[in-house]
Amino acid sequence: MNKTTQYLLPVIIAAAVAAGVFIGGKLNFSATPETLFSSNTSKDKLNRLIDYIDYEYVDDVDVDSIVDVTVMNILENLDPHSVYIPSEEEKRVSENMQGDFVGVGIRFDMINDTLTVVRTLEGGPSVAAGIKAGDRILMADTDTLYGKNMRNTDIISKLKGTENTSVNLKIYRKQTNEEFNINLKRAKVPIKSVVAYYMLTDDLGYIKINRFAETSYDEFVEALAILKQKGAKNLTLDLRNNPGGILDVTRSIADEFLKDGKLILFTKNKKGEIDKYFATDEGEFEDGEIYVLINEKSASASEIIAGALQDNDKGVIVGRRSFGKGLVQRPMPLGDGSVVRLTISRYYTPTGRSIQRSYKKGNKDYFDDYYDRFKSGELKSMDSIKVADSLKFKTPKGKIVYGGGGIIPDVFVPLARSPEELSLERGLRSKMVGFIDDFVFDKLDKDRAIYSNMSFEEFMNKFNVSDDLLIEYTDYLSEKRGQRIYIEKYAAQMKRHIKAVFIEQLFGVNGYQQELNKNDEMIEKVIELHGN
Repeated sequence: MNKTTQYLLPVIIAAAVAAGVFIGGKLNFSATPETLFSSNTSKDKLNRLIDYIDYEYVDDVDVDSIVDVTVMNILENLDPHSVYIPSEEEKRVSENMQGDFVGVGIRFDMINDTLTVVRTLEGGPSVAAGIKAGDRILMADTDTLYGKNMRNTDIISKLKGTENTSVNLKIYRKQTNEEFNINLKRAKVPIKSVVAYYMLTDDLGYIKINRFAETSYDEFVEALAILKQKGAKNLTLDLRNNPGGILDVTRSIADEFLKDGKLILFTKNKKGEIDKYFATDEGEFEDGEIYVLINEKSASASEIIAGALQDNDKGVIVGRRSFGKGLVQRPMPLGDGSVVRLTISRYYTPTGRSIQRSYKKGNKDYFDDYYDRFKSGELKSMDSIKVADSLKFKTPKGKIVYGGGGIIPDVFVPLARSPEELSLERGLRSKMVGFIDDFVFDKLDKDRAIYSNMSFEEFMNKFNVSDDLLIEYTDYLSEKRGQRIYIEKYAAQMKRHIKAVFIEQLFGVNGYQQELNKNDEMIEKVIELHGN
């Protein structure tokens, strides 16, 4: 080998590798000799523009942000549910869908610039380690966790970590005025999707699911088993405000109510390929009566369950017309930690109806449909719901059901308050965000011993929010907001909400929901139906 060849050989090899990478990146099953080496494609045009901006544009530009905006603009022209999730948000979204995260398992707040435990999370390592509500966590290993400039994101990054890694926490306990260290191992902490389950009557149970995550089926089965032990022969499944989630989990829950061989749903993709999903013989609640609560914010997986039961003449759907989302998304990684959730098929209920409402007028009109329902009167009267005869379907027992925009309930329950009242309440709630939690925490923190030996049942029966306590909260809120806040018009609702937060901080979210459900119109309608 001569010297020239020796020097050129690495260059030739490098060029061959580069060419291989280029060609390999362009190869696909539909590529032809004419297009394989062509640079005049739409994809190449977009790549070339980004390169021009990156290398030639007169000012420095964050190319990543341009790509993000481009991706979002592309998706906006597809459908309302194909969405881009940036890398910094993807982990949070994934944890929410997985149903757990790795950490120490506390809900905290910064009280007087100090990390303070509001509540330990059930199933997390802090409970087993002996950390209590009211504890101040001063340090995690060598990192200080107090001070005016501490952000929640900084604190979370120090407490979260890899599963089974240890963290040494320095604790100050106000009740006993002592300071000590606790060493614990980070572990998976459940993010519960079954947020409440309890008995409504002697034989009627209640389960509320707020989303369908990977753990939702197991949580549901556990809650159902507990209710059956308490005598539940019938069930109320609350799917109000549930935006949906994982399809496989949804099918498993629907299977609990339907007999072997019953069709749950089917999906159809762009090629016309159909996948059908049937119930098995493993259902644990196939004979009991089932009531499903839905409203205008029940979407996707919630509608799959409601539609599967309704089309199989099983149970009673109670509430108002659901959201109307009949598209199925699949998360697809983009290589940099970001993800696109792309619509890959439509789903159909057992009778063959699509409940996806139109999005031809664009995303804004699509998501503003809620306000159109207000104006049309359909949230007050079932007769105001617009249906098309062309989208009429019939169940095996002859019941008429409709496609084209949500599940219409069997029993309608109107919205109790007017749009104006709801708007005022939403405005009031926005002014109170976080303040009820802080107010209740301050009250409990002054003397936790009063409540330490009180059971949940005792607290529910004996503790009431007095007029004086409501006035005290109003003064507290007005001071924090820097202006007088008038909540007297909503005194009853505010008292219930304050009591619910007391319950949540002392006993957990199950009791919180139970308190908020008192005098709930839909639940009262179910109890009435069940009694007849």
